Amino acid sequence: MSFRIVVLAKQVPDTRNVGKDAMKADGTVNRGALPAIYNPEDLHALEFALRVKDRIDDAEIIILTMGPPRAAEIIRESMFRGADRGYLITDRRFAGSDTLATSYAISMAVKYLGDVDLVVAGRQAIDGDTAQVGPQVAEKLNFPQITYAEEMEAVDANSITVKRRLERGIEIVKSSFPCVVTVHASAPPCRFRDAKRLMKYKKARTITELQEESNEYSDVYEKRPYLRIEELSVDDIQADTQYLGLSGSPTKVKKIENVVFKAKESLRMEAKDQDINDLMKGLIDTHIIG
Repeated sequence: MSFRIVVLAKQVPDTRNVGKDAMKADGTVNRGALPAIYNPEDLHALEFALRVKDRIDDAEIIILTMGPPRAAEIIRESMFRGADRGYLITDRRFAGSDTLATSYAISMAVKYLGDVDLVVAGRQAIDGDTAQVGPQVAEKLNFPQITYAEEMEAVDANSITVKRRLERGIEIVKSSFPCVVTVHASAPPCRFRDAKRLMKYKKARTITELQEESNEYSDVYEKRPYLRIEELSVDDIQADTQYLGLSGSPTKVKKIENVVFKAKESLRMEAKDQDINDLMKGLIDTHIIG
């Protein structure tokens, strides 16, 4: 039996340029109004998983993402970089899910996959910055967890040793399998696309995508089953709808805004002791410090 690694990846709106149409009337993000990108820290998580795969024979990396049909793009991107296959959790009943509802759906999907040894996720997503989904998934699966992972120190078929990046230093933690690891932005960046894998997986599609493209997908899957990106619905993962979507989400977003800092006044100084002393005196006199 192979060593199974599940990477939790998310397609997120590019929040670097939030406009007036970024919110819907119900307080959820209008994802159609923003460009969609691969969540940055999830790419670090993918690299972490790939390094585990490099050290364990017969390891398999499965990408698991939740979102609309277009989210299959990041599964393909993951395949180009080294992942083996992927599942897209997609259903209208997932719409509006906060971290609690999302972690519930993901945990049910991991249970659906069965016999998972390691779950890896980015520390947080840039569209929420909560850092809650990974730990919540671990709790729902009853798996031990290692957060803020920066580097894998050692791994074998039974355990993993990880260096954690903390606010005031580092910590070395060892865990048995199965476990959940959330990866910090200071971890090594993900490797580039592999040209051979790009050619192999560029036509990987979900059933929904093939139907929208009016392609006959049965022959494609029969001849090249590795091109199939599986779709999982609420019914497939046997989730309880009361814990999904808006009804299962106690978090409510009232407003988001794009904050731009502009310098209205500036002070130029030279590298002289007198200039530094004048600056410190001014800060103390105005009670900014001291």
